[in-house]
Amino acid sequence: MNLRWAPVMLLGLAAVSAHAVPTFAEVRAAHRSSDVTLLDRRGEPLQTVRVDRTVRRLDWVPLKAISPALLQAIVLSEDRRFYEHSGVDWSAVAQSAWANLWNTRTRGASTLTMQLAGLLDEGLARPAGGRSVGQKVGQAYTATRLDARWKKSEILEAYLNLAAFRGELVGIGALSQTLFGKHPSGLDVQEAAIAASLLRGPNAGPDTVAKRACGVLQLQQQSCTGVVSLAASALVRRGGPALGEQLAPHYARQLALVPGPAVKTSLDARTQRFARDTLRRHLASLTARNVEDGAVLVLDNRTGEVRAWVGSSGDLSDAAQVDGVVARRQPGSTLKPFIYELAFERRLLSPSSLIDDSPAEISTPTGLYLPQNYDRQFKGWVSARTALGASLNVPAVRVGALLGPDALVARLNALGLDLPHDGGHYGPALALGGADVTLMALTNAYRALANGGMYAPVPTAQRPAAPKRVADPAAVFLVTDILADNTARARTFGLDSSLVTKGFAAAKTGTSKDMRDNWCIGFTDRYTVGVWVGNASGEAMHQVSGTSGAAPVWQAVMRYLHDGHPSVRGPAPAGVVAERVHPDGEPVRDDWFLAGMQPGGVALPPPAQQRFGITTPRQGSIYALDPDIPPAAQRVAFEGERGTWWLDGRRIGHGEKLSWAPWPGRHELRLLGPGGRVVQAVTFEVRGASLKPTKR
Repeated sequence: MNLRWAPVMLLGLAAVSAHAVPTFAEVRAAHRSSDVTLLDRRGEPLQTVRVDRTVRRLDWVPLKAISPALLQAIVLSEDRRFYEHSGVDWSAVAQSAWANLWNTRTRGASTLTMQLAGLLDEGLARPAGGRSVGQKVGQAYTATRLDARWKKSEILEAYLNLAAFRGELVGIGALSQTLFGKHPSGLDVQEAAIAASLLRGPNAGPDTVAKRACGVLQLQQQSCTGVVSLAASALVRRGGPALGEQLAPHYARQLALVPGPAVKTSLDARTQRFARDTLRRHLASLTARNVEDGAVLVLDNRTGEVRAWVGSSGDLSDAAQVDGVVARRQPGSTLKPFIYELAFERRLLSPSSLIDDSPAEISTPTGLYLPQNYDRQFKGWVSARTALGASLNVPAVRVGALLGPDALVARLNALGLDLPHDGGHYGPALALGGADVTLMALTNAYRALANGGMYAPVPTAQRPAAPKRVADPAAVFLVTDILADNTARARTFGLDSSLVTKGFAAAKTGTSKDMRDNWCIGFTDRYTVGVWVGNASGEAMHQVSGTSGAAPVWQAVMRYLHDGHPSVRGPAPAGVVAERVHPDGEPVRDDWFLAGMQPGGVALPPPAQQRFGITTPRQGSIYALDPDIPPAAQRVAFEGERGTWWLDGRRIGHGEKLSWAPWPGRHELRLLGPGGRVVQAVTFEVRGASLKPTKR
């Protein structure tokens, strides 16, 4: 056959390929990655998530982002006259026998443009048994049309993004990052030669690939030293670590992702990276104390948008896949601010009200509850400001008992904590965090405090919910002021704790039973930050408190967020007044009150000490009757907060104090509050078999 007439033959057979040739822009726009790239709020890559398991194809790589060494290796290996021919290399065809003209195994017969034609049109793709004559003609014809309409640079760029290199790897982006752990722009001459050789035999063994790569290197007058070991090590990396940025893997799980363009999120990549690295560094320093897990969440106060979501400590943990942001754990003392806020709101207390921090025995359906403070010491009468700031347990339980567990559950659920049981299930322990919550829900509940009692769920892909009022802004202000008062917490934490920041910040720590969980949640004028530290397994930590576990991370993140922009305290809302007080045993200070609850003057004595529950007798008390003392002289005092007293099922009086003539036996004493609510119940015993009659 006279090959001079081959182009004429192709034109005559143009009808064989009736498919329209797409433009370069159309091909690039139709490209779909097997992974979705999550972008932060500024457009910076944040996380790469694979959503298509049938193929591995990453984002389109422009020609300018591909190593020159690779471009040279591809052209030398696949199509040396690429920049000279018009889609079909007729010079190479003339050097081959007609039987091998369309055999892609013969270098130079099938050009890059012809191979691209097969990639663009499935009908022109090479089947396992080889192409038919019609397919070969159609492929060549399409190649000439591509060359006429596309730039050479566009043909090369499209080919490198669409070609299958090895196994499931399609495109130079997936190949480069999977086999060599780098972007295509960083491939050196040997890596480029290996990549080029894979186009000839995608499933070839390491020795064959290395031999072909060495041939490409020799064409470039480069050394083959080390290419055998490099090929062997590269080809075993299939199925290795995830590709692309991996800053927020746990956050990505919350999104319903499908193949398509990059997805913009509310996260801030810089804040995410800082929070992740800070958590990891701090947990590494606590390894000797049996701590390996943690989580950090940063919310924007105004919008509720997530700025950082760190679900775990990564490779420091044996449970790195567990997301600490949404896992339920016991929150410890971080529930106390909501208890005091509700008590302030109901005008049962003010920040200067005195509460008895002394041993308490509270009867529950499951047994006797004896709350203890963190340091196992009791402070006596303290103000509510000190009780909350210093995180004293017994006062919190007393205030919780005053409110009742059902009221607490209702308020916590209104704040989004979604407790699965009613108040009776939790009992008095709810005041000290005896319910499982998530870091997400707890941090967002604190955001409601930051917003003056307005609650809204953290927005999702759906339309954000409108905020609603769940707490009184004046009462929220009182609690916020206490949480920001470094003097109020000094009694427990000192004046230089990890809760101290340069600007305004309100914060609370918490430690669950047996030191299984550490928390620090707090907010400024712009952000709410929650930190959890512990072990996903539930194993206890060793000598790690809220201020040494979670608080240092919280403090570091807050300082980062407000670097150059100090947080500012907001004004007091309507209904709040300030007045100087002289609390018993505490420094003179200006304190805040709900209007109408202030003492009324500068020099007034401290407010009366308020009783909570039954103060006398205590649970299990034993009274011994003396037969030598007249019965009329032997009385037992019942003392406690004002209420109705019932003894052994009979009403015996009302008030704060009653006097009772003892009678031998076991007795049950109940104190009922408003509405017949049982404030507390105790049992005690009176011993004495007989009494002498009273002498007249």
